[in-house]
Amino acid sequence: MQGRLAAITLYPIKSLDGVSVSQARITRGGSLQGDRSFCLVDENGLYVNGKRQREITHIRASYDLEAQRVSLGTTEGRCTDSFQLEPDNRAVEQWFSDFFRRPVRLQQDLSRGFPDDEERPGPTLISTATLETVQSWFPDLSLDDLRRRFRSNLEVGQVPAFWEDQLGSKPDSGVPFRIGECEIIGLKPCQRCAVPCLDPDTGEVYPGFQRSLPKQREASLPEWANRAFFTHYYYLALNTKIPAQSTGKRIMCDDRVELCQP
Repeated sequence: MQGRLAAITLYPIKSLDGVSVSQARITRGGSLQGDRSFCLVDENGLYVNGKRQREITHIRASYDLEAQRVSLGTTEGRCTDSFQLEPDNRAVEQWFSDFFRRPVRLQQDLSRGFPDDEERPGPTLISTATLETVQSWFPDLSLDDLRRRFRSNLEVGQVPAFWEDQLGSKPDSGVPFRIGECEIIGLKPCQRCAVPCLDPDTGEVYPGFQRSLPKQREASLPEWANRAFFTHYYYLALNTKIPAQSTGKRIMCDDRVELCQP
């Protein structure tokens, strides 16, 4: 069963808004170049993110990736400021420190970035049909709203809902698949945290989201999923890693997506 890469989304600063791109290069650390290359940390060295600071959802970020600049504003209408996106930029760190009312620093890792899953640092993947199915469970949420809640890097079209579950059916050995000329290893379905429950603009909690999604997932689990792996069903999308032989290659929207031949 073949699909096509429908969308690529990078999140240059971990936990902030993403940016859609038509192509992305694989770094030597096995991530997408420009994805989560920066993170915010507090005075204790801990991530500043939606799991700890719900108010981060009020920050709006847009990017000029070619110029390596970020524009920052807030949903409350705070004036948008533009900064060079680079480590030790005192001006951008001061902007974040003022917003959070505590010292915040900007850190950078150009090789591996700051992935949500340290053991599986490759791009996260989901199918368009999966998102459409989840939208049918929460009809008051738009498709774009769900994309912003689940924050996957790669979206695959022309495949059925939960097609990606088969790529996470062998978490010990992984399932190899290919996007264009780039080989990727599917490792396991992505265990979700509390962030998808939060409105991406206001931080308000969607009532019952963490109870309803697992029930619907269990009832909709496809036959190609490894049910024995699911200790619970609050999983959506796929965690991956990218082998060294794919370093430097590019993936592009409309690339073919298919399982590697054994």
